[in-house]
Amino acid sequence: PRSVPGGGLFGWLRGRSLGRSAAVDPARDTFRAMTGLYGSIQPADSVYLSTRTHGAVFNLEYSPDGSVLTVACEQTEVLLFDPISSKHIKTLSEAHEDCVNNIRFLDNRLFATCSDDTTIALWDLRKLNTKVCTLHGHTSWVKNIEYDTNTRLLVTSGFDGNVIIWDTNRCTEEGCPHKKFFHTRFLMRMRLTPDCSKMLISTSSGYLLILHDLDLNKSLEVGSYPILRARRTTSSSDITSSGSSGPRAVGSPCHQNDSGPLSEKHMSRSSQREGGSPRNSLEVLTPEVPGERDRGNCITSLQLHPKGWATLLRCSSNTDDQEWTCVYEFQEGAPVRPVSPRCSLRLTHCIEEANVGRGYIKELCFSPDGRMISSPHGFGIRLLGFDAHCSELVDCLPKEASPLKEIRSLYSHNDVVLTTKFSPTHCQIASGCLSGRVSLYQPKF
Repeated sequence: PRSVPGGGLFGWLRGRSLGRSAAVDPARDTFRAMTGLYGSIQPADSVYLSTRTHGAVFNLEYSPDGSVLTVACEQTEVLLFDPISSKHIKTLSEAHEDCVNNIRFLDNRLFATCSDDTTIALWDLRKLNTKVCTLHGHTSWVKNIEYDTNTRLLVTSGFDGNVIIWDTNRCTEEGCPHKKFFHTRFLMRMRLTPDCSKMLISTSSGYLLILHDLDLNKSLEVGSYPILRARRTTSSSDITSSGSSGPRAVGSPCHQNDSGPLSEKHMSRSSQREGGSPRNSLEVLTPEVPGERDRGNCITSLQLHPKGWATLLRCSSNTDDQEWTCVYEFQEGAPVRPVSPRCSLRLTHCIEEANVGRGYIKELCFSPDGRMISSPHGFGIRLLGFDAHCSELVDCLPKEASPLKEIRSLYSHNDVVLTTKFSPTHCQIASGCLSGRVSLYQPKF
């Protein structure tokens, strides 16, 4: 135990709980090397990717092996590039009939796209001339795609408020069997944790919904979700005084067959399971945002730490005069008492953003190792860390909410940056802007 950084029995136990050995973990040295590479990253002048027809860039997605970069565009197009050679591979000029909003790879060959035309399309990199199939089920703009690799279930969400599950195991040219899994008003974004144990849903009304102990195969009906008492998330400094900040109405963000909030009797009955939460139990939070204690806010972007430790939110005030990037640590475990409010998230880090391009959603992301955040910032991006050394989140959790540290700022666009993405395999970052340019950044020595 004496050889472990931090020393002592408690240091050894903490290291053991995090899966560390007494010796230096080679992977951690690799992370330090990658941090040094990102510190020298620059715009690659010869790798500006643009065409004249596709409009704004709404989403960027690398294939899992990093061999293909896909670009979701405003004017119905999907662009494909080789990010290593910077070569244009293919343009899917009529991928959809309206804006393409999101792209998600299911494996190294198959990927899904979703659109304002209310459909989802499946594509195979080996045969891009035609879609594998088109999925119909949403009644409004489809904004988000997630995928459970264990069950091969595709999960989509849209501005119709629906979260729909598609069984790709039984996919045909006519589509996939599907079912409505969840519905809420003002839905913005939906994400699954890496282990698919939770579903997080953000709303334009400032709520964050968490479905715990997730079971995507379980059929749910509106109003049947066990409720874990709703409340505002807190920073450490607020824990002792949390009783003074009352929860918003538990049922207000969700349709309950248009009958209003669920009764206290139902909530109490659903919260009385000791030793853990029931499957698909619902928690409704109003995340704390700096400077927004007395005003509402809209959660526009929602991302998850690659190890499932935290969630990353981009929030803007209802008056659109402030914009923040916030990190919330997951606090696991059941409520202390069955009747006590549950609060799974704690604000640990935050930073104010440039607040330009009002009305547009800026999609940010974690690096593959979870040590850095790439955030659209005006006409460029900022690389942010939990501390100046880009330490692991678990190594630098503050007692009170602390500012994210700016590691580097990169500016290469002539318009507002809307999305950014780290390559999963190479030291490379991509960003896309409102006027349609895609830029790649990589180290220069």
